[in-house]
Amino acid sequence: MALDGIRMPDGCYADGTWELKMHVTDLNRDVSLRVTGEIHIGGVMLKLVEKLDVKKDWSDHALWWEKKKTWLLKTHWTLDKYGIQADARLLFSPQHKLLRLQLPNMKHMRVKVNFSDRVFKAVSDICKTFNIRHPEELSLLRKPRDPKKKKKKLEEAEEEALELEGPLLTPGSGTFSEILYIGPVKGSIYSSPGLYSKTMTPTYDSRDGSPLSPTTAWFGDSPLSEGNPSILAVSQPITSPDILVKMYKPQSLLDKAKINQGWLDSSRSLMEQDVKENEVLLLRFKYHSFFDLNPKYDAIRVNQLYEQAKWAILLEEIECTEEEMMMFAALQYHINKLSIMSSDNHMNNSEKEVDEVDAALSDLEITLEGGKTSNTLGDITSIPELADYVKVFKPKKLTLKGYKQYWCTFKDITISCYKSREEAHGTPAHQMNLRGCEVTPDVNISGQKFNIKLLIPVADGMNEIWLRCDAEKQYAQWMAACRLASKGKTMADSSYNLEVQNILSFLKMQHMNPDPQIIEPITIDINPECLVSPRYLKKYKNKQPGFVRDLISARILEAHQNVAQMSLIEAKMRFIQAWQSLPEFGITHFLAKFQGGKKDELIGITYNRLIRMDASTGDAIKTWRFSNMKQWNVNWEIKMVTVEFADEPSLAFICAEVDCKVVHEFIGGYIFLSTRAKDQNESLDEEMFYKLTSGWV
Repeated sequence: MALDGIRMPDGCYADGTWELKMHVTDLNRDVSLRVTGEIHIGGVMLKLVEKLDVKKDWSDHALWWEKKKTWLLKTHWTLDKYGIQADARLLFSPQHKLLRLQLPNMKHMRVKVNFSDRVFKAVSDICKTFNIRHPEELSLLRKPRDPKKKKKKLEEAEEEALELEGPLLTPGSGTFSEILYIGPVKGSIYSSPGLYSKTMTPTYDSRDGSPLSPTTAWFGDSPLSEGNPSILAVSQPITSPDILVKMYKPQSLLDKAKINQGWLDSSRSLMEQDVKENEVLLLRFKYHSFFDLNPKYDAIRVNQLYEQAKWAILLEEIECTEEEMMMFAALQYHINKLSIMSSDNHMNNSEKEVDEVDAALSDLEITLEGGKTSNTLGDITSIPELADYVKVFKPKKLTLKGYKQYWCTFKDITISCYKSREEAHGTPAHQMNLRGCEVTPDVNISGQKFNIKLLIPVADGMNEIWLRCDAEKQYAQWMAACRLASKGKTMADSSYNLEVQNILSFLKMQHMNPDPQIIEPITIDINPECLVSPRYLKKYKNKQPGFVRDLISARILEAHQNVAQMSLIEAKMRFIQAWQSLPEFGITHFLAKFQGGKKDELIGITYNRLIRMDASTGDAIKTWRFSNMKQWNVNWEIKMVTVEFADEPSLAFICAEVDCKVVHEFIGGYIFLSTRAKDQNESLDEEMFYKLTSGWV
């Protein structure tokens, strides 16, 4: 026997080589190679392919180290540099694997995803496939488990899955040897699109607001252009109330907090997080900060946002009043009708074209004529003020005192309360600075109740103050002013008038029309059980089913009169705006134990603040604004998150039942989203995202 064939007791051979065991997943075959620690990863893969002697495109394959849960993507690194020895077992496996994605509209699609990319990059590629702008707002979530179900049922039994094979989002088109030694080719057609071009062709018809036909829609190199791209841009009505019954509904705030355990780590790959091929993951809008939401270019994005909002309301993930539920049901009914009509129209006229130049000129004309500026210098420099009689109530335990009327002035971000209008130039009886406060609406249109609940931060917690307005216009003005003041902005801000109009529009949609003469007859296609949440139906559990159905149908049709003239895209946008106006919108809950606290509480994270909440009632105890935050750190050993502020004590809490990395990523993610600007270039700063969210980069 030759000298180099003699095996030594340590497993190496006399020539210094040793056996590296690898498993080729495609062929289900084990292969051993004689290697040294000085050989680089590219060389290992080349020797492996030569030994297999199978004619196949291996360019998408890479080595996966099972024990360390890491991809060996740095092909110029040696085995010694990676720390690989003879006891290691490597997998030679494709980087792109099939994944079943449940979109916000609850439909399933099979797409090939790069399992070696970080999740942030993988989601960007998925969004490019589906033509969804601003992929940084979305992420992947593991499906929540319903504790009531003992056995896991097949997905196909719950819902018919819409299957779609996406493209192989390969790193590049180089040869196998180039990929082995050079690494992934940059600048390929499959790279992440980042922020899309603002000059792309509109994907909505400017005349009726319906999605354009496949011949006129801009879908780039997306595979959807080969089929029917409108499948993701058109809302599909819920066909049976049984679908709602079968789906998981969180019963409490703690259930909502448990759902958020499932968010994947954006800075690690799918394989590193034990995601298997063909596994079901949920693609969802993770960060509730929707940048540059433009109906002209965001056909699919708007529809998927509408769908996520619709299911959040129907599955009771977010609370709303009975009047708001009727408004959402009416909008949903209207959208269902228009979606069916627009689909029929496009089938009959699939070659309809839009003159893009005329559309652009029309938009420019509207933009130029839309706003008129004042010539008075005082209008520019002065800050608007509010002054009116407002009822004020400070709730306390064991008190029966009601609202007391004051003459209130709203200047800058401060409300001053005087006993009468005549005393307005003296010392106020009460004064409230609203910076950093919590603003919650408490409105009942039919009862003519227009309340504003304020939680104002003080040294030892929060002061609760209620304001009661007499009419809708007064409420809209004061509510808009309070919301801006909570962010440190005054009524001089350009968004104030728009906020007032949005609030008035939101209230108008909830009005019940007293004249029922134009209500269309109740028909079977309304399906009220599919338009309102099960909790609302339970209010009438003692009534006969037929009576309940007719009653709810009548109320939906009555509310429908307020939205009947809206176009399809306008109805979807109004639905999204109404969803954003709900008090609980955008709050992501996590179970936590605060430093110095004795019991588990909730930490709520939104786009601009942190909220300490009571776990049983959901009431806000204390609020901290991101704008006042200096830095945040994580003690990874004890899983404690510490946040330091400019002018108040630091906040520290330990995450319960969830990795503190998830909470850290939410904070950093919202900080990252706040840096976006319309005039920035068309690529995302991925490294900045990782620095803000990873914690260890």
